[in-house]
Amino acid sequence: MTDRGILVRGGYVLTSSTPEMIEDGAVRIVGELIDEVGPWADLRTRHPDDEVHGDRHSIITPGFVNTHGHFSEALFTGIAEDFTLWEWIEAVINPTAPHHDYEMAYVGTLLAGIQMLQTGITVASDMFVCDPADQPVTPGIVRALDELGLRGVVTFGAADRRGAPVPAILEEHAALLEACEASRLSRFRVGIALLGAQSEELFEHSVRLAADHGSHIHLHEIREEVTAVRAATGRTPIEQCAHLGLFDGPTIAAHCVWVDENDQDVLAEHRVGVAHNPVSNMILASGVCPVIGMRRRGVAVGIGVDGPASNDRQDMLEAIKLAVLLQRVDRLQATALSARDALAMATIDGARSLRLDAELGSIEAGKQADLVVFDGASPALANIHDPFQKVVYCAGPREVSDVWVAGSRSVANGQVTNVDPVDVVERSRPLARKLARLAQLGPHSLLAPS
Repeated sequence: MTDRGILVRGGYVLTSSTPEMIEDGAVRIVGELIDEVGPWADLRTRHPDDEVHGDRHSIITPGFVNTHGHFSEALFTGIAEDFTLWEWIEAVINPTAPHHDYEMAYVGTLLAGIQMLQTGITVASDMFVCDPADQPVTPGIVRALDELGLRGVVTFGAADRRGAPVPAILEEHAALLEACEASRLSRFRVGIALLGAQSEELFEHSVRLAADHGSHIHLHEIREEVTAVRAATGRTPIEQCAHLGLFDGPTIAAHCVWVDENDQDVLAEHRVGVAHNPVSNMILASGVCPVIGMRRRGVAVGIGVDGPASNDRQDMLEAIKLAVLLQRVDRLQATALSARDALAMATIDGARSLRLDAELGSIEAGKQADLVVFDGASPALANIHDPFQKVVYCAGPREVSDVWVAGSRSVANGQVTNVDPVDVVERSRPLARKLARLAQLGPHSLLAPS
């Protein structure tokens, strides 16, 4: 006799697997796992005592996998709009990096994580960019994710070119690893802020750690990065990472905008996952990622919302829609990327880019019960002709009704269940003011031309 389960019903279950769609279907959850997927009538007949959520108008998808972001930016959104990436790093990231502390990491992750959950994100692959402090900073991320009920693949975005000593950086990695090992929902990876942001000594340490734990790195975001590394080494950053052995372990590479044919071949050969961040690439005028060419080579390309200060919304549904539109406007071709493609990138391809596709990313029996339920009673979803297009082009945060992570509801009826958003907002305000003051980020004057 099986345990009493939970039935989540939908007029459409979009599985990111085979079959691709089940009409008037249901997903049965037992504990943390998906127990069965199939027609509603069949599952309800066989499990009449199960608790029921959703209805015949809902749309159910796998939880969204956000492949790249920065919880470190959660307390300074909506500034520096006139800068391209390197100017923005000098104006915003470098001044704030020395001043993050544990409480800022904790509350900032709560603040951004609430927004993520309310747009269907169930996994956040994050790189927290800061300098080491007197006490470990990044374990605050893990604490917040556990409280939210949000999965994390978390990294400390290490860089020593600003002067941080290598031993202190390694201690921060160790503290984050320890926190992840004690966590129910978070996993550790080695963060590399940028190839050029690490000394040879630190990068050697990063490669050794990555062999055991995997890595998360920015690669080929802007042309200047590629030019600088090629001038110094004779190789592109992707070629250099392969040459130095970083890709021997699982790697997720953020952006990959300025990649040539050979770079794409190297990514495919080494099974490097790519995090495509359409919104931040547009905001920072970085360029257009060649998503189509990489997908044709078999590269697993997921979608990222990027950091709260370079997006500036933690809205996965916005990123999914713009991932399609950016490819279409770049190629001037309406068939460049489809809604089905984008939904796959946000779910199973995102999981594959992180080497998590055996556990999550699709709605299949035996996988983790990470689900998003879209409210069919919403005017935006009232009449469904194609549920894939409905989710990708029509749905927004208001249409996200429930989000299940590991079999528990982290969002119910549009509201996060495990933390109080009002309390988080109030706690964030003095911390944001403190960080802006320490970093001398005036509201307008510092960032405006003199």
